[in-house]
Parts: sequence; structure tokens; C-alpha cells
Amino acid sequence: MMVKETNWTTGQLGILSSVFFWTYGLGQLANGRLSEIFGVNRFIISAVLLSAAANILIGFQSSLIIIAILWAFNGYFQSMAWAPGMALLSRWWPNNRRGFATGMANGFSGFGQAVAMIMVIVAMKVSPQLGWRSAFFLPVMVAAAVAIVYWAMTKDAPEKVGLKPFKEVASSGSEQTTIQAASAGKSKLYPYVYLLESWKYDVWLLIIALQSIVRYGLLTWIPLYFTKTMGLDVSSGLIQSLVLPIGMGFGALFVPMLADKYLATNRLPGVIICALIGGVVALVFPFMHNELIISVLLFIAGFFVYAINGLTWAPAMDAGGREFAATASGLMDFAAYVGASVQSIVFGFTIGNNNWMMLFILITIANVLMIVLAGIAGRKHSVTAQS
Repeated sequence: MMVKETNWTTGQLGILSSVFFWTYGLGQLANGRLSEIFGVNRFIISAVLLSAAANILIGFQSSLIIIAILWAFNGYFQSMAWAPGMALLSRWWPNNRRGFATGMANGFSGFGQAVAMIMVIVAMKVSPQLGWRSAFFLPVMVAAAVAIVYWAMTKDAPEKVGLKPFKEVASSGSEQTTIQAASAGKSKLYPYVYLLESWKYDVWLLIIALQSIVRYGLLTWIPLYFTKTMGLDVSSGLIQSLVLPIGMGFGALFVPMLADKYLATNRLPGVIICALIGGVVALVFPFMHNELIISVLLFIAGFFVYAINGLTWAPAMDAGGREFAATASGLMDFAAYVGASVQSIVFGFTIGNNNWMMLFILITIANVLMIVLAGIAGRKHSVTAQS
């Protein structure tokens, strides 16, 4: 809709999306650690309210430059929520149940994207005279209301409601002790050094960056694909695209739970399976023209692509322990949004030349790279475990 009403190119919109991704990613790099120091709940509530304010201001603008600046601030404000949220989960859930906990968080994140699409459609129906601007008003009002409910109901640690802190199970307990010993007497920036020295953690950083190229390559450009190649109007394109985030929600909800049971010590085989299926779907997708088949493929793609995202957070929190969980999650999300920002520029200019086939080829290549990385790391993990 913004392309139609403003005459901006897909390349310009790609750069605009990239601005958000970069500030979001850079914010994650800092805000995870800052929330550990100043309090996770403060950051989460501030994130929602400040982001809502930025969105409302965007709705009153017409200059691409001003919108880009506000969009950059919006990216930073939203980055104040995810890593603190992961830290919150690490304080309430032991390592053998974190796949369930992060699966719930990621699953409802996916469903939230579907809800956001529905709200945009409703906003355009209710206030068609506002055009694209309507999308920046209604959704944020709901988010602000949720922030108030969150503030009233959520505590950031079991001790805040009179419960005792839980004990980690099995090997993670010794890892927790190692983290505490290693960080004793170190600077506030030491957690970054500690995490980046772990090759297992570094592999997950690369995997989530590639996963974000695939995820946001689909989320950002599939609605435009429907309007440009299938002749659907904007509302119909969004409705057709809804199955993608719904699939993402279910994938992130269920796959990490299954990984808790069957892949608790090594979740990399799950990445291989999901990336393989996601890559095959991306490769055949542009050859499909039946809307029902396309919807099924989008659901499958969303399910397995976002399942990979869901698989990353339990290893991240295990790597950081309760002390560094927010830092570990922040670094992980930084890597994710480096991938997201890269795709928005590269794919934006790629489809600006109507080269839709190249978009799906690049998405397939990203899936293949995840398979290769997970395979190599999984083999090394097995050798290390045996020794």
C-alpha cells in the first residue's frame, strides 16, 4: 500500500525496513545486558509504550526521511523487550523445560504477527481514508493496553512472589556454577567475551542470522508477491499471507517442546530437518498458482522456518545461565536482525527488477547453509560428547 500511495520503490522500502532491523539488532546488543543491570520488567514495559508512541508519530508523517528516523527509534524501542523477556523465562523455567517456555514465547510471537496483519486489515476497512497511515494507529493501542496488563500481573523472578529459586537439572547445574565462577570480579562487559568464546554459541548465531534471512524474506515480500504476480489487491494479499505467521506460530510453539523431549542435549538435528523442508518449499513455491496449494505451502514454510528460531533460545539461555541469559539472548537477536536487515536491502533491490525467482533461490540457499552449519556442528558435538 505504501508503494502504491507514495510512489516509493521497493528498494526504498527495503532500505526503510533495514533501518528498523539495524537499530533493533544494535539495541539487542546493548539492551540485554542493560536489562540485567537495571531490571527486565522496566525494559519490557518501556519497550511497548515507547514503540507505540513512535508508531503513532509515523502515522502523521509524509517525509521518507522523517519516517525512516522514527522507524529507527521504533526499532530500538522494540529491542528493549525480547532479550529481557528471555531472561525472565530463564528465571522461571529450568533448563529441561526451556524449550517449552521459549516455544510458547516464540509461538505467540508468530501468532502476534498474524494478529497484527488482521488489525491492519481492520484498520484499513474502518478508516480507508487514512490509507497506509491507519496501520500505525489501531495495533499500537492494543499493544499499550497489553503493557498495562503485563505491568499489573508479571513478576520478574519467583522470589518476588515468595517462591524459592529453582535448581538447574543435570549438567546445566555445573555449567551454572562455571558461569558464576568465571564472571566473579569481571567487568560489566565480560558476559560478551564469555559467550563469544563458545563455538557452540557462535554456530547458533550464524544459524539464527540465516533463519532471519528466510523468515523476513517471506514475511516482508510475500504480500507484495501476491499483489504483483497474482493481481490481488492489498487486503486480499494480506489475507492470503496470514497463513504464513500462523504457521510460524505453531512451528515455534510445538517443535521446541518436542526438542525438549527428544533433542534435549543437541537440538541441531531439528535445525537440519526444518531447514530441509523449508528449502524444498521455497524452491517449489514460485511454480505454484493454485491459491489453496499456495496457502498450504506458506503454512508449511512458516511452521518449519520459525521452528528453527524457536530452537535457538534454549541453547542461548543455557549458554548464558540465569546470570547472562539476557545478554545471550540479546546477542542472538542481534545476529538475527543483521540477517533481517541484509535481506531487506538485497531482496528489495532483487524484486525491484521483478526477479521473483531469484528471491526464492536465495531463500533456498540460506536454508542449505543452515543444513551445512548444523551438520558440521552436530558432528563436532557428537565427537566432543564421546570424548
